[in-house]
Amino acid sequence: MTKARLLRLSVVLVSIFMILLIIVYWDNVGTAHFYLHTSISRPHSPGAIPGITAGEGWEALPDVDEFLAKLLSSNLKQNNSMHRKAEQQLLVQGSTKPVVSNLEENVRGYDWSAHNDRNSWDQEKLQIERQRTLREFCANSSFTFPTKERSFDDIPNYELNHLIVDDRHGVIYCYVPKVACTNWKRVMIVLSESLLDQGVPYRNPLDIPREHVHNTSTHLTFNKFWRRYGKFSRHLMKIKLKKYTKFLFVRDPFVRLISAFRSKFELENEEFYQRFAIPMLKLYSNHTNIPISVREAFRAGFKVSFSDFIQYLLDPRTEKVVPFNEHWRQIYRLCHPCQIDYDFIGKLETLDEDAAYLLQLLKVDRLLRFPPSYRNRTASSWEENWFAKIPLAWRQQLYKLYEADFVLFGYPKPENLLKD
Repeated sequence: MTKARLLRLSVVLVSIFMILLIIVYWDNVGTAHFYLHTSISRPHSPGAIPGITAGEGWEALPDVDEFLAKLLSSNLKQNNSMHRKAEQQLLVQGSTKPVVSNLEENVRGYDWSAHNDRNSWDQEKLQIERQRTLREFCANSSFTFPTKERSFDDIPNYELNHLIVDDRHGVIYCYVPKVACTNWKRVMIVLSESLLDQGVPYRNPLDIPREHVHNTSTHLTFNKFWRRYGKFSRHLMKIKLKKYTKFLFVRDPFVRLISAFRSKFELENEEFYQRFAIPMLKLYSNHTNIPISVREAFRAGFKVSFSDFIQYLLDPRTEKVVPFNEHWRQIYRLCHPCQIDYDFIGKLETLDEDAAYLLQLLKVDRLLRFPPSYRNRTASSWEENWFAKIPLAWRQQLYKLYEADFVLFGYPKPENLLKD
């Protein structure tokens, strides 16, 4: 009787072990969704894992990176085949002009007018110049800034949460808040099919509600790799960084700050009021009896000024409490451009042309188009007005704080703001 129990227990334990082994194998394939696993998996001999001969384990692999690369290449080839079929269906079903279905997007006022796109040759030269500038300053030992010298392995996982991965098309996007990131996230959702509407993946970026766009569970990001791939996460990140097309979009750093201020402090935003506005009003405006809600504060005339905001950024106590919020954190801290070799650097100032060219390079321009820019975009010509009441010493300190972003991405030093 005891032997029978032991036999049954052994069978159960072996079964559990095999189930866990299968789960680990599927998860190490590197695709983002289960339906991709089922659609791209190939038959193998019983118990075999591609790339490993009978009797070998993970420890026997001569090169873990090479093994993962083979898996990744196999997945991408089959994903491309699926992508072409989906594209053919979309060409039959799709319209040439996206429908703006979201009320907020209608209010913003999208500009559907035609733009004079640069030709491909001009775009190619522009990309070469932007990448050359970035690489030269990353390699220039006389130009220093925090975190510049560290390696990719030195970057903690929580600092990789802005790198969104699309395994279907082999794309990695580093999003920068206040640089059209809402619409680029929408594009990534459409490409990766990571979000469904009544069981069907979204096809039109503007159909995706904003609350879903910024939900962290919607996107596969590098900082989630540890949970999914364990000790192989860094190996897989490096392979994807080598094989995938990596892009980001940037913006004049001072204009980005103005845009962040307008968005988070000139509009009623309860979260930013509680987390940032109340401390700013207490510290820099010497207010004591501050309303408990943003609505009450706005009605009573309690608003953070742009001067308060700049003082907050320059205050050495700020980052001793918590790192800069992503909306005003420096781009080099979000996207690590000296550790990651980006294939494409877009700019908000040339968003329409850059976006169209990038979608062509990714070979997805027949699948979707980038949502058009909206007309009330914060303009660089506003800088002098916004900084007019900011003391010169503060402006100079602020430039030093964001100097790396100016230099790395080829934005001219705003001399008119930094001199009397």
